[in-house]
Order: sequence, then C-alpha cells, then structure tokens
Amino acid sequence: MSISTCLVSVVIPAFNAGATIDETLRSVRSQSHRELDIIVVDDGSIDDTVAIVQRHAVTDSRIRIIRQSNAGVAAARNAGWRAARADFIAFIDADDLWAPSKTEQQLKAMIDGGERTGLVYSWYAWIDANSHVSVRCDPVFHAGEVLDYLFESNFIGNGSSVLVRREALIAVNGFDSGLRASGAQGCEDLLFYCRVAEEYYFAVVPEYQIGYRYLPNNMSSDMARMFRSWMLVANEMAARYPDRTALLDRGLRNYSRWLLPRALIGGQLGYFASIIVLLGRRNPFLALKVCAHDVPRDAISAVWWMLRSLRHREVRRLSSSFPIGDPKSIL
Repeated sequence: MSISTCLVSVVIPAFNAGATIDETLRSVRSQSHRELDIIVVDDGSIDDTVAIVQRHAVTDSRIRIIRQSNAGVAAARNAGWRAARADFIAFIDADDLWAPSKTEQQLKAMIDGGERTGLVYSWYAWIDANSHVSVRCDPVFHAGEVLDYLFESNFIGNGSSVLVRREALIAVNGFDSGLRASGAQGCEDLLFYCRVAEEYYFAVVPEYQIGYRYLPNNMSSDMARMFRSWMLVANEMAARYPDRTALLDRGLRNYSRWLLPRALIGGQLGYFASIIVLLGRRNPFLALKVCAHDVPRDAISAVWWMLRSLRHREVRRLSSSFPIGDPKSIL
C-alpha cells in the first residue's frame, strides 16, 4: 500500500466555532499528506461557522459540510465518519490544531502496525487562546494492548489526537451519544478508546503533533457532569472486567485529582462537593483518601502549574506558536 496515495478522511465536529475554525481548517489543509477528505459537521451552529467553512471550500475541493440540528459532539463525529470516503479516519475538534506531519506519520504507523492496529495517537501540547504553547503533556509510550492503561487514565488526552481504522469504528459503533442523553457527557473519547482497545492494538507517534486548546475558564462548564461521565465509563468497564475494579478505581482517583484542585482554586465549591459526594457513594474509603491526602498536595501543584504557565506567557516568543504550516504552500 502506497502511503502517499492513501485517502484519509478528517472529521471536524463544529458548534459555534467561528472564533477558531478558520485556524483549525488551515492546520488540516496544511498537512504534508495531501490525500484528504475533509468533512466539517456543523452541529446546529448559530454563528458564522458555516460561512467560514464555505470560504475554505471555495478554494479547497477536499472540504465538504454536513449540517445537522444540535446533537452533541458524539453524534456529530458519528455523522462525519459514516459519511467518510476513506478506510482511515481522523478526528479534530474545531478549536484544536495539527502539526503538518501529523497525518502522514500516523498513517505510516497504522500501516506498519498491521491490521490488528486500529488506532494511532500522538502527543499533544496545550495551547492558549492565541495558539501559543503553554505546557506539553508528559511523554507516553503505551502501545499494543492498552486497555489497562486506559482504565487508569485517558493517556491520549483529547479527541483530536487519533487516527482510526474504519473497521474499528464499525466494530464499536462509533462514539456513544448516550452519555449526553443521560446528562453525563464529557468522556465520550475515553469510552470510545476503551471499546476500541478491547478489540485492537494501539500505536503511538512519539511527537508533539496536536495543539489542544486549553482555556481555564471553559475547561468544563460542569465538573460534576464530567466526573459522572467518567464514572459511567468505569461502570461499563467494571461490568465486563470485574477483576480490574482496582484499576478503574485508580482511574477515578486520578481524574478526581485533576478536577478537585481546580474546582477548589477556582472557588467552585459546589462542583468540589458534588465530586466528593459522587466518589463517596462509590467508594467511601477512596473519597477519604482523596480528601485527606490528594487534594492538599494537588492543590499546591495546581497553583505552581498556573504560576508556571503565567511566567511562560510573559516570556513567550512568537516562535512558541503552535506550527500549522501554510495551506497555500501545498495546494
């Protein structure tokens, strides 16, 4: 199989993404791998998202738009991959960015891994509102059978990092919109990764190729909802793997350690209390351990991280902007 002629479909779910989708599309159009089928799924936007996409489509015939009433990110991704023309499908949210080599290198890793490899991911860097890199994720090398690692943490980190085989998407029926229907959306990515990992190997491209837009004021509009979402994922996995409950509890602890200090520092005491109550109902001993040991230590770490981010922002150079290339150079 010739990698250079292999078609890759790119699915971009978009809801009121007018402020960011221009840059996202430029990063996708700038990929060194040119054989792309770019599908923007407009999920009921009421801003200028569609107009911006249409301007790109005028000069790039690879772009097409699917429009639907607002149904959430899982439903939008499903509409996109089901309309895709390729056997390999990548997803990127409408405010994130890709480095130019992302698709090419992931496609090579997928093909080199053989048919048992169903998903390839790359590392990500957090970017701010101006697309400047603030912090890079810790390097992760999990590959092959990775389900146990996913039980402990979503090491992939976001929904813009992966390339997936179509047959893997079909096998797990895509993304589960049931989390949104039950008022617990937020971990659709994790649930999808777990289901794929039950059937397929994963591969990793050990490079920072995704710019994941992290804005502290919109990390989550409802942290308790996010935690409920993770709990639903853990419950589904525990029903199938009762011998791995300890790993799943460790994952809940790790996720609570991410959310709780930020709720505390942000003065969102209602979210803080709700998460503790949810965790306590599942495992009172685990909730006590988190409150007595993890929260004090992690709150200090969170403050340090925020101060470090601010310090980096003050000394940041223009070259620290996430590299997305120039679409004019390849079209």
